[in-house]
Amino acid sequence: FCSCEDDLSEDREELLHGISELDISNSDCFPSQLLVHGALAFPLGLDSYHGCVIAAARYGRGRVVVTGHKVLFTVGKLGPFLLNAVRWLDGGRRGKIVVQTELRTLSGLLAVGGIDTSIEPHLTSDASVYCFEPVSDVGVKELQEFVAEGGGLFVGAQAWWWAFKNPGVSPLARFPGNLLLNPFGISITSQSLNPGPFRTPKAGIRTYHFRTTLAEFQVIMGRKRGNVEKGWLAKLGPDGAAFLQIPAEEIPAYMSVHRLLRKLLSRYRLPVATRENPVINDCCRGAMLSLATGLAHSGSDLSLLVPEIEDMYSSPYLRPSESPITVEVNCNNPGTRYCWMSTGLYIPGRQIIEVSLPEAAASADLKIQIGCHTDDLTRASKLFRGPLVINRCCLDKPTKSITCLWGGLLYIIVPQSSKLGSVPITVKGAVHAPYYKLGETSQEEWKRRIQENPGPWGELATDNIILTVPTANLRTLENPEPLLRLWDEVMQAVARLGAEPFPLRLPQRIVADVQISVGWMHAGYPIMCHLESVQELINEKLIRTKGLWGPVHELGRNQQRQEWEFPPHTTEATCNLWCVYVHETVLGIPRGRANIALWPPVREKRVRIYLGKGPNVKNWNAWTALETYLQLQEAFGWEPFIRLFTEYRNQTNLPTDNVDKMNLWVKMFSHQVQKNLAPFFEAWAWPIQKEVATSLAYLPEWKENIMKLYLLTQM
Repeated sequence: FCSCEDDLSEDREELLHGISELDISNSDCFPSQLLVHGALAFPLGLDSYHGCVIAAARYGRGRVVVTGHKVLFTVGKLGPFLLNAVRWLDGGRRGKIVVQTELRTLSGLLAVGGIDTSIEPHLTSDASVYCFEPVSDVGVKELQEFVAEGGGLFVGAQAWWWAFKNPGVSPLARFPGNLLLNPFGISITSQSLNPGPFRTPKAGIRTYHFRTTLAEFQVIMGRKRGNVEKGWLAKLGPDGAAFLQIPAEEIPAYMSVHRLLRKLLSRYRLPVATRENPVINDCCRGAMLSLATGLAHSGSDLSLLVPEIEDMYSSPYLRPSESPITVEVNCNNPGTRYCWMSTGLYIPGRQIIEVSLPEAAASADLKIQIGCHTDDLTRASKLFRGPLVINRCCLDKPTKSITCLWGGLLYIIVPQSSKLGSVPITVKGAVHAPYYKLGETSQEEWKRRIQENPGPWGELATDNIILTVPTANLRTLENPEPLLRLWDEVMQAVARLGAEPFPLRLPQRIVADVQISVGWMHAGYPIMCHLESVQELINEKLIRTKGLWGPVHELGRNQQRQEWEFPPHTTEATCNLWCVYVHETVLGIPRGRANIALWPPVREKRVRIYLGKGPNVKNWNAWTALETYLQLQEAFGWEPFIRLFTEYRNQTNLPTDNVDKMNLWVKMFSHQVQKNLAPFFEAWAWPIQKEVATSLAYLPEWKENIMKLYLLTQM
């Protein structure tokens, strides 16, 4: 590996002249993280985790600058950098600067700095610099030749949305922008970065670069001593795993990295991360876990990856069935996004499995997923498991071999609106896992499954919720039916308050894990929780007596809609409406007992503190914000909320900024209850617009407004 610092310092200084940081705080976008892997590529903006937002490279006689989102072309604070970038790309030629039609705002920013541009739908033959967003693979070869012959490319694109729409497909290999950029040594990943100030590399201070760090990792592994900069090894692991997704065939520079990593990881045993013996992420052992995952996904021989000890993924007692297993999988998906379909199968770790399906299904955009523990732990300081332990890939052939390092439950990912029906899936290399479906699995069959099926994880399912927990916990359940009927009641209440049809079009999922990416639980698909929460999920008696606040809080988070959410104020507030509703209507637990934060004296004290400081929407958050909604509910019941959420679902062209959204809520709720609620919300310091207050003046006064009493007694 060559030094990536020496010959590029003048380029970096020219690009960053007069710039101390790249601030995109107010850009209202989440850019993709860039992987800078070329010997002649270098980062220009980095976050505290060494995540790169802007990078540049030389290629042939030309130059390239890449930003992780096209919106960065419009950020006023980046104006000086954009000017520097275009001038550097032009290389002193004073040539024609072409801006793609869709990016005409960039022309205005450049014009302010004295750079004239030509707005065109595509690259022109007389262009010196071309600024654009790559949205297809059309013209890739032409653009690469343009750079090689001396042209300048200014590219802005993010890949996380493409990755979301194409689960199981590597953006490093297939995203249109990367088909163009990979040869330049810069790739756009599916990992997003938070908007904020990004530091710029400083002269004399070493900056993270994938190739430099990999070379130092090689030295340390060989000598068993040495150090790299803080955070570099934690970054090397996921960067290496991403790099290994780039097709390496017939590209010697890429193939050499594959060979190096195979050699290193075959020489040293793979660490086993557990809660009892965690692996530090920012060290060689932590990097090995991510690199091993990348190697496995790239098709490397798994026999090279021998663990230090036998673990839950490689237990000698967990051996795949000698015969192929065929299961029928429902591949209908009436939802508006992809979904996982359970198979009841588990894949042991370090296996190469073979999956077969009918010819017609192989062209239906199905994917396979091994593992349900989807949280990315690459930024965790300690690892209790591998940082990335699932594997997704396309089922685009009638028979496909798939490499699996960590093992996990097997799922078929079905695209939205699929009407494929039941599809037989045959798997070589799997074992059965415990699986119970309400209304389908008998108690006798369940007892047999928990005794005989060796998979270490299993699932309890209804049409509305699927719980994924360790088999050891499932063995404590003699009959899951009462538990799952209760869960269906909970889900029906969740749907009712959210004005959703029931049964749900697609079931929600809750997955327990030894380590998750953030918090005690977090929302999403699936909802993730720690192993300590398993009893809260599967113990019916505990649910009926203690409640289910945590899981329902996350189910409520999944119900929130941007149309009536006012972030950051209500993010941790409105979801708790579902907690109160479920506890009172399903479990019979009053709000004050369901959570101590809703004990009446605590609530009253909270309101008085808020008013005592001088009511201000800046302080209206979490439990304080929830109080506003609870006061309305206690006065008017749940029906206005249900009707209101229904009305929101049926409306279009709704406002997007908080002030307008809050005023719309005031109007709509006032109309629902036929009372003028403007004074109530003004007491809470909502920014009520004069025209809204005037438009509601014809409605009767809400005489029972509890905030009047608070304000009177506060004086």
